[in-house]
Parts: sequence; C-alpha cells; structure tokens
Amino acid sequence: MMKSLFPELPEELRIRMLTPPTGKVRMVLDTDTFNEIDDQFAVVYSLLASEKLEVQAFYAAPFFNELSNGPADGMEKSYQELLRILSRMEVAPEGKVFRGSDRYLPAAQEAVDSPAARDLIERARKASSENPLYVVAIGAITNVASALLLAPEIIDRVVVIWLGGHALYWPHTKEFNLAQDLHASRVVLDSGVPLVLLPCAGVVDHLITTLPEVNTYVRGKGEIGDFLAMRYEGCAENHFAYSRVIWDLSTVAWLCCPDGVNTELQHSPILTDQVTWSQDASRHLIRVASSINRDLVFGDLFHRLEQYSKS
Repeated sequence: MMKSLFPELPEELRIRMLTPPTGKVRMVLDTDTFNEIDDQFAVVYSLLASEKLEVQAFYAAPFFNELSNGPADGMEKSYQELLRILSRMEVAPEGKVFRGSDRYLPAAQEAVDSPAARDLIERARKASSENPLYVVAIGAITNVASALLLAPEIIDRVVVIWLGGHALYWPHTKEFNLAQDLHASRVVLDSGVPLVLLPCAGVVDHLITTLPEVNTYVRGKGEIGDFLAMRYEGCAENHFAYSRVIWDLSTVAWLCCPDGVNTELQHSPILTDQVTWSQDASRHLIRVASSINRDLVFGDLFHRLEQYSKS
C-alpha cells in the first residue's frame, strides 16, 4: 500500500489541519503557468492577497499539449511565464521561482528530483502541523508528489490544495491535471497528506468570465491587468457569446475568499486504472469542494486589481 510509505497521521490531527485557516498563512504555488490562461490569473490573485497570503515560492509544473512538445518543454515555458508575470508586478524572482519536474513520475513510488521538489521539502521542514505550509497546486501534481516521496516525513507539515479531477459523482475523472500523471495523483490521494481537493467538472467549472467583463474589470488595472486581459483575449479567435473557465482561482480563493468556496470532509477516493473514482469509507478524510460562489471569487479578484492599480 502506498500509504505505508508515509507516517500514519492521527485522523484528529488531519482534520484539524484541514480546517480552513483564519489568519495569514505561508504558501507556495505549483503551476503549469503556460498551459492555459487561468494559471496567470491565479498567480496574480495570490500576490494581490498579501494581507492573507505570504507567497514564498512558485514552482513550474510540467505539462504536455498543443502548447508544448513534451512535459519538459511545458515546464520550461511555465517557468518563463512566471518570470513575465513577476516582472510586471515588480517582484524579484531570485530565490522565489523554481524549475520543476522535466517528466512525469515513471512509476508509482519513483520520484522525479527537481529544484522545485527540493525547495518544497526545505520549506516544509521549517513548518509544523500547528503552522503548516500551504501547497497550492494547479497543474499536474508531479512536483508535490515527488517531494512527498523524497521526504515522507513532511506530510504532517503541509496542507496540499489541488485543482484536480472531476466531482466525485462524475462518471469519470479524466481531467487534464490528474490524467497527465496518474502515479503522482495516486501518491497525493493515498499518502494521507492533508488534502483539499478542488474538482473541475461539476464544481469549479462555474468560475466563468467573458471578454467584456475582463475589459471592464481587468484591462487598464496596471501593467499586470493589461497582461491578463491580453492573455484572455488571445485565448479565442471569436469572443461572440464566448465564456471561459478560470478554474485555478478556486485554490487561492479557498485561502483568501473562504465564503466563495464551500467544502466538506469526505473519504479520499480511490483512483482506478480506468481513471474513475471509487469510494471506500475506511480511507482517511480529505476536504472536497462541493460548490463555488462565482461572483464572490471574481469580485474579490477584481476588487484587489482595482486597489492594486491605484497603489
């Protein structure tokens, strides 16, 4: 069993660590930033919420689709996109942005070493169950799973918040983040690490916006607002009656706009070989999002952009 590789957390401790935080927290953001346009919004959102989030590091995650020629290329393009975002927000990248895995986990218990995984381990070892490091992941979970495999003892010092898979009642869970690296996905689901799961279809897919809304509340809000608006406008050739999901905002919102993300404790699902969910009530508890208040989340982001542009 994968769980046997890791320390056994008392369920009471895990539940306490999964309680939504009320004060300012330390976090890292693991992101396949160039894969879509939603990662860019999430990166900016995390930096704008500085009264609630101390963003210590960004990790570039691998991805492979029409925008890359393989996981390594996707990771490198994500790394470069992170630098572009931080430059526009006048945030120095030194010691803050790290390259991640150049491939997916080759086997169930085989980590992929990377600067991102090593930095995550180092920061996690400075945390505790009373003051954990929040690991926000919005891509393939390779970097995070690798860190857990390389240093299993950190599972009681981190809380992983992951956008991955579909709703637990969905007929399948062939979602991009989860399906890219099934080995890594199983590590995070089976290890017992405190996990907040944000499912895509059926839950987070309510986080939609349109170009007219972006032009009104994002464009013109400083250099970074114009950058986000450019990315949004470039995502489709024709924006007539078009809307797009900005999925990744949900993970950051769970920390800085908690009323916008409803979650409940549920038993960690089993990820089958058919890429479906299977349920087992004897498994450990995780926290799973069940609904999103789209207006609250976007309203929080737009308000922060407005305030930022005036500062």
